[in-house]
Amino acid sequence: MPKHAAALNRMFTALADPTRRAMVERLARGPASVSELARPLPMSLPAVVQHLQVLEESGLVASEKVGRVRTCRIEPGALGVAQDWLAQQHAHWTARFDRLDAYLTETKDDDDTPQ
Repeated sequence: MPKHAAALNRMFTALADPTRRAMVERLARGPASVSELARPLPMSLPAVVQHLQVLEESGLVASEKVGRVRTCRIEPGALGVAQDWLAQQHAHWTARFDRLDAYLTETKDDDDTPQ
């Protein structure tokens, strides 16, 4: 189990929903108020707030309330946990496929040897 399994689970759970991914994509362009994030979405403001809560709990988004306006921003460092895990998986599977390729090449060479 990865060192940051709980954080990784929360992050992938948050990103599994297309609405939340759309919010993250919007916030990648810069901070936005909850109203701005809600405007293009076909749902109520309370539903948008629930989605934002999931994103905040995952660490992907942070928000700050000034007066009556809650502004959200992306937390780019949060993706580091997922990036590290994906890099480990990539290295693991690349090594496995390299071993399989070597085995198949060796087997093919053995088959081509005259007897």
